[in-house]
Amino acid sequence: MQEYKLFINGEWVESSTGETFDDYNPTTLELIGKIQRASQDDVQRAADSAEDAFERWSSTPPPYRGKILFQAARMLEERKEELARLMTIEMGKVLDETRGDVQEAIDMTYYAAGEGRRLLGETTPSELPNKFCLTVRRPIGVVGLITPWNFPLAIPSWKIMPALICGNTAVFKPASDTPILAIELVKILTEAGLPKGVLNLVTGDGSTVGGAIIRNRKIRSISFTGSLETGKLVMGEASRDMKRVSLELGGKNPIIVMDDADLNLAVDGILWGAFGTAGQRCTAASRVIAHEKILPLLQEKLIERTKQLKIGNGLDEGTDIGPVINNSQLQKIAKYVEIGKDEGAKLVQGGSIIKPLPGYFFEPTIFTDAASDMKIAQDEIFGPVVSLISAGNLDEAIQIANSVVYGLSSSIYTDSINDAFRAIEKIEAGITYINSSTIGAEIHLPFGGVKSSGNGAREAGTTAIEEFTELKTVYFDYSGKLQKAQIDLAY
Repeated sequence: MQEYKLFINGEWVESSTGETFDDYNPTTLELIGKIQRASQDDVQRAADSAEDAFERWSSTPPPYRGKILFQAARMLEERKEELARLMTIEMGKVLDETRGDVQEAIDMTYYAAGEGRRLLGETTPSELPNKFCLTVRRPIGVVGLITPWNFPLAIPSWKIMPALICGNTAVFKPASDTPILAIELVKILTEAGLPKGVLNLVTGDGSTVGGAIIRNRKIRSISFTGSLETGKLVMGEASRDMKRVSLELGGKNPIIVMDDADLNLAVDGILWGAFGTAGQRCTAASRVIAHEKILPLLQEKLIERTKQLKIGNGLDEGTDIGPVINNSQLQKIAKYVEIGKDEGAKLVQGGSIIKPLPGYFFEPTIFTDAASDMKIAQDEIFGPVVSLISAGNLDEAIQIANSVVYGLSSSIYTDSINDAFRAIEKIEAGITYINSSTIGAEIHLPFGGVKSSGNGAREAGTTAIEEFTELKTVYFDYSGKLQKAQIDLAY
């Protein structure tokens, strides 16, 4: 059984605790690795290492930093299939999805590498003569990166690559359910030429290791993706030291289906949004708000297609849905199904743990007759459960869509350009899809939500550069005399 180590100051080392924890395949429940359980002291060593490396790395010309990332991107491409298969073993989702996860990491790495020749500021005229004004971007310093298990390469790449190209150094904590993929990513970056100390990896539980990262005063910025409740704790703790904080939290994402929609296309989107990754996405479509005229036919089509989905080992070609990540999540989903039935929603498909399979499998589940104020229509379940809700018109559908605390992704299926633009204007979400599902972010565009789905930060695209830089305003006065803005005006 392979034992994996921490990565601190360019070396693979054991934790100071001497303890490990087990990493299991959620499909077969086989033990696939022993992982170091880091301590607060290990986090301190990682932060010290990152701080020591910061001056050299931040002084390295950004195009050269980009050269290292370009090499890492090429290595990710070469190892794409190997990494995808490893991800299916460690996390459970099907091969098509894990290939997409790796591709997203490849795309983000190439994109961030290219930003090494941009890192754009702006120039602007001065209000005074013989004076020049501009802004430049500077790295923040040591950043703490805390990532979840559902996209074990894509989401770390969203954080690591922009942070590095901007000249930051990092302490990286992956989720305890998927640490091996994170370890492989760090190996690739190291082999690509990343200097020692620039990126440090610590593994372990969130309260100990994550908490130590958030509290460490050498770490000046925190980027966290995870649950709303944990995000609140991160924000509160980090605010004590006035750290920069970027939060990407949960979602309760709606798909609106209007009476003029292509229902077959809508069903395709609902199946992918609700049951892809076994519903374990912050962008998962867990609510379908359908016009009352077409709801019965939509429901019929959706149930029929859902029954055709193949559940099993994600390594097997033809499998549509793999397991959920662990037993705790499996039991949480089962509990919410019971809550939905108790609330009066009608269970028309699925609803059970699949007993004969050894792993953590749950049937794709559909509720009808759901009301917008039910817990199953309000809480993020993070499993393959979707609720169908009736609406009489677009305004009512939008009102239902906005009735939750979250606002990450959203979708509307309609042939009406007017309805599409009204949805864009009125739905409270950071992302709106027209005639497509609620998932599938492109890395050159901002990703993030409103309300309780985040704290206003956006990942990916040029906004990722904003997340990992400080903006400095610079004035050149070549007038040869003291000029006082707003006092010595030139007009």
